[in-house]
Amino acid sequence: MNQKITQKLAAIFKAESEAIANIPLTAGLTSAVEALLQCEGKVFTTGIGKAGYIAKKAASTFCTTGTASVFLHPGDAPHGDVGAISKGDILVCLSNSGKNREVVELLHFCRRLGLKQAIAITSNLDSPLAKECEIVIELGKIKEPCPLGLTPTASTAAMLAICDALALVAMEEKGFSKEDFALRHHGGYLGVVSREEQK
Repeated sequence: MNQKITQKLAAIFKAESEAIANIPLTAGLTSAVEALLQCEGKVFTTGIGKAGYIAKKAASTFCTTGTASVFLHPGDAPHGDVGAISKGDILVCLSNSGKNREVVELLHFCRRLGLKQAIAITSNLDSPLAKECEIVIELGKIKEPCPLGLTPTASTAAMLAICDALALVAMEEKGFSKEDFALRHHGGYLGVVSREEQK
């Protein structure tokens, strides 16, 4: 075993786990769960780059756990995809910097169609995105373990943890059952297990 490489790997695992452990437990988290529970439409998620991949995963997790959700790509939105938005919908925006022009512009497009509420997940509370969202969830102070200090890994790990937490707490608050899970997850191993437990 190469000890030098092992130490580098351990340092990355530590940095990412610390990013999750240091997520501030602010009122924004509670407000976001309450917004999800009160949502009369769909929950849209958005982000670009690495944050966009986390937003896609978040939409999938929301759907699995009883919160109807769709990922909306900021690049496709201005070409008609924003038309999926209607009154009563919520938009969850993921951006570490909160300065992504595409995400902020998408939020503006959604407002014109009657978006009910916007939630920002960001580390920059003074950013354009944070200032335009009703609810802000702080990522906390993030230090990326990338040797260049650039590759988003600790920040995306924290984003993923936040979205998972929102989905699971909302799921429990709704009284979402194994039967409900099975209805939405009829394929794969988890689908089989969820149906077996109903017998």
